[in-house]
Amino acid sequence: MGRHLSKFVERIRRYLRVTRAAGIVRRYFVMNGFDGAMTMLGITLGSWAAQVENAEIIVLAGIGACIAMGVSGFSGAYMAEKAERERHLKELEEKTNNHVDPIQYEASQFISVFVALVDGLSPVLTAAISILPFAFTLWKLVPISIAYPASVLLTLATLFVLGAYLGKVAKETMWFYGAKMLAAGLVTMAVIYIVETML
Repeated sequence: MGRHLSKFVERIRRYLRVTRAAGIVRRYFVMNGFDGAMTMLGITLGSWAAQVENAEIIVLAGIGACIAMGVSGFSGAYMAEKAERERHLKELEEKTNNHVDPIQYEASQFISVFVALVDGLSPVLTAAISILPFAFTLWKLVPISIAYPASVLLTLATLFVLGAYLGKVAKETMWFYGAKMLAAGLVTMAVIYIVETML
């Protein structure tokens, strides 16, 4: 099992090198992970303001958002990436007079699906983290009064981690990038609060 996994990981790395798609994968992961976290932050704060006491409503709303973001992200990224890869292959065929290394075709097909999976799954992952406290409420482990602040804190922590990851990629101060991403979440919370007090 470990040997097969190691081979699969090495295959992914090889295809990423061939297609030079590592940067694209990172961008999709962070951007769409950010979208998933922010979407759940909006759902959580809106439900909290409306004093929703039924955790099932929030969980179902969150799952619905996860499915929508996942399907939209996967299908959109797959079509866009496939089009880009096909264009790149045609350019290579013209330059090499149809003597393109077969690995280019393999890598293009694989990376189109891989990028789409990252795009579709990253918002689902971050949103699922935010939903978790409400799932605990459904399982009678914590009251909903605890689930709300716990969800908000988990979401903010997720945003910080995403920012810190960007800092690592940029080879800059990780906590500074994390703080900037966290600030985006706090500003969103402030805007939502202002809008809700005006209603």
